[in-house]
Amino acid sequence: MRTKLRKIGKFTGMILPRSILREIGLKVGAAIDLRLEDGKLIGTPVATDARAGWADAAAAIGSEEPVKERLGAASPTRTTTT
Repeated sequence: MRTKLRKIGKFTGMILPRSILREIGLKVGAAIDLRLEDGKLIGTPVATDARAGWADAAAAIGSEEPVKERLGAASPTRTTTT
């Protein structure tokens, strides 16, 4: 597949077709490592930890004040009948 380099602001970018991104499991915003090998540009997806940041998020949940106090009143309740 052939693509063109494009000017993007002060940078040069390469547009990757959605089919290629899907095939290698990447989405917009994903990180890739680039290297030159025998005159070829090789891009390798960067493996990320799927649980990165979970511990901090869980700790933050426990430290937040209760919803009632944040709202200044009791939160509405929902009742259902069967």
